[in-house]
Amino acid sequence: MRNTPALLITCFLALLVAVEPAFAYDPIGTWYTARNRAQVRIAHCGRDTLCGDIVWLKDPKDPKTGKPWNDINNVDPTKRARPLIGVRIILNLSLSHSPNKWRGQVYNADDGRTYSGYLTMTGPDAIELKGCVLGGIICRSETWARAARVLP
Repeated sequence: MRNTPALLITCFLALLVAVEPAFAYDPIGTWYTARNRAQVRIAHCGRDTLCGDIVWLKDPKDPKTGKPWNDINNVDPTKRARPLIGVRIILNLSLSHSPNKWRGQVYNADDGRTYSGYLTMTGPDAIELKGCVLGGIICRSETWARAARVLP
C-alpha cells in the first residue's frame, strides 16, 4: 500500500503517453515542401477550412529565361502566365474524423492538376500531404517540415 502514490503516478504517465496522438496539432504556419523546394503558408481560408499558398521557391527563377517561374504546367491555359509564388496549392481542407487530419483538394504545380487531398499532422512540426485519384485508390504523399511557427 505504501507504493500506491508511485503506482498512480506511473499509471497516469502511461495514460498520457497512450492518448498523446489524440491531441490535435496545429497546421497553421509556414512549411517546407519535400526536398525543401518551396515554402507553403497554411492559414484559415474560412471558418473551418485551411488553404495553403506558395510563398517561397528555392530556385525562384527559370534558368532558361532568368524570369520568375510561372504556373506553366496548369491545365488551364489562361493560368500559365501567373507567377508560381502566390499560387494556392492547398484548397479548402476541412477537418475529418481524426483531430490531426484534414481533407479537401491539393494542386500539384508540377503537372498542373488538382487532386483529392489529405493533410495529416504526424507531429507538431511534420505533416504528410497526400494527393489521390480514382477515389483514393492511387495516392502520392510527401512529408513536409515546419519552417516557422505562428505564435499566438
